[in-house]
Amino acid sequence: MIHVSPPPAPQRRSPFRSLYFQVIVAVVAGIAVGHFWPHAGTALKPLGDGFIRLVKMVIPPVIFLTVVTGVAGLSDLGKAGRLAGKAMVYFLTFSTLALVVGMLVANIVRPGAGVHADLSSMDTHAVAAFVARAQDHSFSGFVLNIIPDTVLSAFVSGDILQVLLIAILFSISLSHMGARGHAILSLFKQLTELVFGVVRLVMLAAPIGAFGAMAFTIGRFGIGSVLNLAFLVVTFYATSALFIVVVLGLVARYNGFRILPLLAYLREELLIVLGTSSSESALPTLMTKMENAGCAPSVVGLVVPMGYSFNLDGTNIYMSLSALFIAQATGVHLGLGQQVSLLLVAMVSSKGAAGVTGAGFVTLAATLAVVPDVPVSGMALILGIDRFMSECRSLTNIIGNAVATIVLARWENELDTQRLHAALSGSIPEDEADRPVLTSGAHNA
Repeated sequence: MIHVSPPPAPQRRSPFRSLYFQVIVAVVAGIAVGHFWPHAGTALKPLGDGFIRLVKMVIPPVIFLTVVTGVAGLSDLGKAGRLAGKAMVYFLTFSTLALVVGMLVANIVRPGAGVHADLSSMDTHAVAAFVARAQDHSFSGFVLNIIPDTVLSAFVSGDILQVLLIAILFSISLSHMGARGHAILSLFKQLTELVFGVVRLVMLAAPIGAFGAMAFTIGRFGIGSVLNLAFLVVTFYATSALFIVVVLGLVARYNGFRILPLLAYLREELLIVLGTSSSESALPTLMTKMENAGCAPSVVGLVVPMGYSFNLDGTNIYMSLSALFIAQATGVHLGLGQQVSLLLVAMVSSKGAAGVTGAGFVTLAATLAVVPDVPVSGMALILGIDRFMSECRSLTNIIGNAVATIVLARWENELDTQRLHAALSGSIPEDEADRPVLTSGAHNA
C-alpha cells in the first residue's frame, strides 16, 4: 500500500502584513501627525487625494466588466429587469426610512436647541459655493446626465450611472448574439481578472492614502472643531449606529445572516472608508467581497453601482438630522407639515446629486435652497465638522449597500448561503477571498 502524506497545512499570513492592520496603523499615525504637526498634516492632503483618484481610475472598468460578464451570462434578460426593479423599491424604502429616522431623532434629542446661533456673525461665503454646485445638480439635470455624450466620455468622467447604463446596453446586445458572443464574453472575463489584479495593486496604497487623508483632516480642521459641536456629531454617529444595528440588523436576521459578522467581514473596506472619508475608495473591493460571499456576479454588478447612487442611508440620515439641527440652532420652528415637505424634497435632491463629490453637504444645500423655512446660510454652522460627519455617512452607505446586495441576491435565488456563512465566519482561505468569483447562474437559496 502506498502511503500518501497529507498536504501541508496552509500557513497563516502575519497580521502585521494584513491590509486591516496596516490601515489601522496609518489612521492612528495620521491623527497623531495632524494633531501635533498640523501644517505637516495639511501638506499631506495629496496622499489621500491621490489614492482616491487611483481608485476612481479603476471603478469604470470594474463596473462595466462586472455588469457585462454577469448580465450577459443570464439566460433570461427579464431577470435583470426584475432585479433592477426590486433594487429600486428596496433603495427607495430604506432611503426614506433613513430620512424618517434622522427626523425622529432630531425631534427627540434636539441637538441644536441650545446653540442660539447668530447668522449675521457667520462667514457664509464658503457655503455659497456648495449652493451653486447643488443648483448645477438639480433632479432634471441628473436625469439628462445619465446619458453620456459618447460611450468613451462616460469612462472619462467616471460617472457611475453613465457607465452602468452603457454596461447594461452592451450586456443586452451581447446576450442577443448567442453563440457568436461566447468568445467576446470569454475575453471580458479575462479582462475582469486583469482589472481586479490592478485593483489589488491599487489597494496596496490604501494605508498611504488613509494616512494622508486623516492627517489632512485633523491638521486642517483640528479635533477642537469636533468638540465645539460634539453633541451633533455624537448624535449623528449614534443615530447611524442605531440604524445599522437595529434596522439593517433586523433585515439581515430576517434574511438568514447577522449584521455584526458582516461588519467584521468588511473590516478592511470600512477602515479604508474611515481613513479616506469616501465610500468610492472601497467600491471595487466591496464588489469582490460580495461575490466571494456567495452573491452572483449579475446581482453584484447591478445592485452595488445602483446602490452607490440611490441607496444612501448615511447621507439621508445626515440630511434630515442636519437640516433640523440648523433650524433649531437658528430659532426656526418647523411644524409637522413643514418637516414632511423637507423630507420629500430631501428624497428628490439626494437622487439629483448622486455621484457628486461631497454629496452629503451638496444635497443638504440643494434641499435647504428649495425649502425657504430653514436658512441656507445656517450651513456655516456645520461646515467645519462636515469632514468628520462625512466618514460616518460613507460608512453607513457602504454597510447599507452590502446588506442590500445580500438581500437582493437571496430574493433572486442567486445567493450561495453556504459560501455566505463560510465567508462571514472567516473560514474561506484568505488567498481565495482575494480572488474574484467570475461564475454566474443560480446559486443555492
